[in-house]
Amino acid sequence: MEQQQKQRPGPADLPWTSKVQRTAANMDQRTCRLYVDMTQSLVCVVGTELSVSLNRCSPIGSKFFSVKCTPTVRCRVVPAAVVGDSLFSPQTLTRNSVLFISMDAASKLPNESKLSVKFYGSKKEALGNAVLHLAAVEISLDVDADRDGIIEKNNSNKASWKWGPNGHGAVLLVNCDSESYYKKSVDTEKEEISKVSDLKDMSRMILRTSGPAQLPKGYKLSLHITQTDAESVRVFRNKNSGKQQASSTLKNLLLKLFMQDYPLVLNKEQLAAEVPYLGGNSELEFFVEGLRFPDKDFEGLVTINLSLLEPSAQDFPETPIFTDKVVFRVAPWIMTPNTLKPVEVFVCSTSDNYGFLKGMRNLVQISGYKLKICHQYMNRGDRWMQDEIEFGYIDSPHQSFPVVLDSPRDGQLKEFPYEVLLGPDFGYVTRYAQAEEVSSLDSFGNLEVSPPVTVNGKNYPLGRIIIGVAFPTTAHGRNMTKVVQDFLWAQKVQEPIALYSDWLVVGHVDEFMTFVPAPDRKGFRLLLASPDAAYTVFANLQNNGHGEAKLFQGKDEEISVNEILSNEEFRAENIYVQSCIDWNRDVLKKELGLDEDDIIDLPILFKVMCEEENRAVAYYPDMVNMIVLGTNLGIPKPFGPQVNGSCALETEMRSLLKPLGLNCTFIDDFASYHKLLGEVHCGSNVRREPFAFKWWNLEM
Repeated sequence: MEQQQKQRPGPADLPWTSKVQRTAANMDQRTCRLYVDMTQSLVCVVGTELSVSLNRCSPIGSKFFSVKCTPTVRCRVVPAAVVGDSLFSPQTLTRNSVLFISMDAASKLPNESKLSVKFYGSKKEALGNAVLHLAAVEISLDVDADRDGIIEKNNSNKASWKWGPNGHGAVLLVNCDSESYYKKSVDTEKEEISKVSDLKDMSRMILRTSGPAQLPKGYKLSLHITQTDAESVRVFRNKNSGKQQASSTLKNLLLKLFMQDYPLVLNKEQLAAEVPYLGGNSELEFFVEGLRFPDKDFEGLVTINLSLLEPSAQDFPETPIFTDKVVFRVAPWIMTPNTLKPVEVFVCSTSDNYGFLKGMRNLVQISGYKLKICHQYMNRGDRWMQDEIEFGYIDSPHQSFPVVLDSPRDGQLKEFPYEVLLGPDFGYVTRYAQAEEVSSLDSFGNLEVSPPVTVNGKNYPLGRIIIGVAFPTTAHGRNMTKVVQDFLWAQKVQEPIALYSDWLVVGHVDEFMTFVPAPDRKGFRLLLASPDAAYTVFANLQNNGHGEAKLFQGKDEEISVNEILSNEEFRAENIYVQSCIDWNRDVLKKELGLDEDDIIDLPILFKVMCEEENRAVAYYPDMVNMIVLGTNLGIPKPFGPQVNGSCALETEMRSLLKPLGLNCTFIDDFASYHKLLGEVHCGSNVRREPFAFKWWNLEM
């Protein structure tokens, strides 16, 4: 019989095979103690091992031990038992003898699995017996780790983030829209879920458990976050998950109780909370809400933990014996370049811009887009729609919506983005300057973004943000407010480029550059203002006998081509301006990977203002400051020299842009915008469709 037992051992009688040992080496282990002549009830989490130092638990004088367990329990001893020996028979107890215990499947009943360790003296006389009653549970805190919209069970990559198409990590949106149109506030300012639609803006998280109907007495589950992460995330629980769903009629009757159905579990006041263990095969649903965008002090990653707590002695806190965790990255705010399809165009109506508004309405109508007009009761005379806001969006596998960035400029339009734009599925974010004087460079005519580019083998599939600052060697120049720059840099996916724009009175990059779509090469052209190109046009006019042709014909500013070309001081000013633009040209070529064939020079002259610290303004309407609606361009009407009944500057613009399939519409903004140091682009704004490219697929 003894021989038969050695030939046919049970699963607890032999050391595990090498295959099992390799698996065991990857298991999380936790130390536990055995108590002789006591029966303990323990929980074993499937996928982990209990580690017992037998020597430390043994009675005084113990020299041998044996192990007996039910078939649902797996155990191994290190140092391993002699091959052929059974753990059921006495084994030599050494100082380093360690028993490892695990279970492969969840228990159906509490305490249905048992293990005992018997200790012996030198003559193999029994000295004591320790008994464990074991309940196995499966615990998995799950998120959409592979970003396909499905929450898989226990994805191996759920606790980390990796960029790229083969990357992993769950995505979290900042809940920066408002579910209400009236008495509105950004949803992150409210610590409750008031409407079902708010759940779409959050990321689902599921706690999956499998095991007996109840955990042994004193065991509990705790969801917890760090104090740092609590600044960036909140967690709500769906109290109805795991229960039979009520009928639609009953749900309507109970709508007033909706908030109680999604109680707040974690926030900065409550860093840990007990969550129910439902028993059997159960799923508990949570909704995770992002509270803030990546910024200088926040990389964008948050971690949520789920721990199984084991009871200690009375009046002592429980001990975590198993922790599972998931990681989210907060979605960045993303800008949209001129090459993306427009959705709607925004302009202001003022007492003196009827002609401009008429031209814009016609352009938008023939382009097939929506025109939204901000009326005087809201704009209070502030016409600079581009300067107040910048449209962008946030995106995740389950939800995407536009988000407006409100500039710290805070002119008379300051209520517009919050009061008009903020709403369901339309988010709002701003940054406030602290102890800094806000300058003209904080207006968002000074904030642009390039189309997608590749630079020295590095891809920027979402383009690169472009801002204007003071020249690097200037001691007291104007710069964009630091809090805004920090915000833009922290988004990571559209690495900013800083240009020199402080040479301009207004100081915005849109005064000397823009991008238009193109059917060839990189899919776009960079348009740059160029005094050199303007002087070439005027010199050719003079050479062809049109020197007396007038700019600003019929206006007080009327002047001939000959007069412009003969003004040496004016020429010197524009040589200086050209040098400023050339410096930016070199930066853009390097940072965007452009060739000269990717750039088109537009004929634009500037005037240096002595009373403005020798900063410059456009001399005639600044044609680069245009609105781009697909292949239709709304360009400031330049009032250039009239030759054969046509404006020579308009003719030149068409000759430069028509080969790209672009249609030029010239809009009169002379009195209502140009004389106030702005143009068409300054007075309008375009919300565009988001990129098809998903930001999390970016290679970092």
